[in-house]
Amino acid sequence: MNWKTIPIFLAFLCMGFADAVGPFVGLAKESFNLSNAMAQLLPFMGFIMFGILSIPTGILQDKVGKKKILILGLFVALLGLIFPTFFGMNSYPVFLSTVMFIGAGASILQVAGNPIMRDVSLEGKYSRNLSIAQFVKAIGSLSGPAIPAAAAYIWKGDWRIVFPIYAASLLLTLLTVAFLKVREEESTSQAATFASCFTLLKNRFVLMMVFGIFFYVGAEVCMSSQIPLYLKDKFGIDIQTMGMLGTGLFFIALTVGRFLGGVILNWMAPKRFFILTCIVSIIGIALLFFSLKTMAVPAVLLTGFGFANIFPLVFSITVDAMPTRSNELSGLMVTAICGGALVPLLMGVVTDLTTSLLGFLVPMAAILYISWTALVVRQK
Repeated sequence: MNWKTIPIFLAFLCMGFADAVGPFVGLAKESFNLSNAMAQLLPFMGFIMFGILSIPTGILQDKVGKKKILILGLFVALLGLIFPTFFGMNSYPVFLSTVMFIGAGASILQVAGNPIMRDVSLEGKYSRNLSIAQFVKAIGSLSGPAIPAAAAYIWKGDWRIVFPIYAASLLLTLLTVAFLKVREEESTSQAATFASCFTLLKNRFVLMMVFGIFFYVGAEVCMSSQIPLYLKDKFGIDIQTMGMLGTGLFFIALTVGRFLGGVILNWMAPKRFFILTCIVSIIGIALLFFSLKTMAVPAVLLTGFGFANIFPLVFSITVDAMPTRSNELSGLMVTAICGGALVPLLMGVVTDLTTSLLGFLVPMAAILYISWTALVVRQK
């Protein structure tokens, strides 16, 4: 493996911190006494930044280069952690602003990180390296439920300990990326603009894949935020401790699944693997509807394994189809990550009107769309 991929992998680790807003929903709901819909404002504030910033970032990246944008993303996320690291996290509005900065930084990192991985990858290894990068990102995501659970069990600490840990990680990565030397591939002979980005949506394949990202990220945030609420409502499991471990199992499965995906893609075609991951995802979510305590862990694990490689597969298949438009495609697809803001809001409303179990119908519908996308891609 090219040593130049190491700083990029660290950047992906920091991207995972934005995913922690899913596990934080249950904690915020209890800490600040919120409704389900109000608690889901956390992922909304974080992931809506992907919708706002991604295309402008892709255009700027076309002018200044991917490395500078990567550094910018790390710096923005670090800014958001200054207040909770040094002054504490005692109100929900402060929490929302912190999540907004982390989401903004992560959106910038995604725009730069996914295509720059292609620049540092060996020929034919982009899909594999992107899956491994998503494995590293999943470790950052796993920190959301893992650190609060460890804080509660080991030293009876508070879940807010995550913020200084995140700040130190971002600072280390920022220094590492600053010394990276990489030859960036020219994206296109024509400068990227808002018009050139949105023109790509006239291509049915691109439009379909952009919506695939939108619904996948929404489904992932739905699962990570809803699992603790489901475990509490159905089985009376405490959110602060065992409930967070339930979400931890989901992220462990994502992490292991992404590592295995990097191995499997050495010998299985990406399009075939795409269909397989969708099938496993559907089975995992379906098992939750049995409402059996003995089925809860297998359901969470299977869903995590299924979800693990959907994002890198959709992204890499799309960019490999149009590599000279990588900046514009990256901007469009990272914009679609705002699905993590909008889809969980819908699930929060469904959950308030019905039950935490029926709320899982929302991510199930999202995965069914992605499965259709996988079948269409396989036929092309």
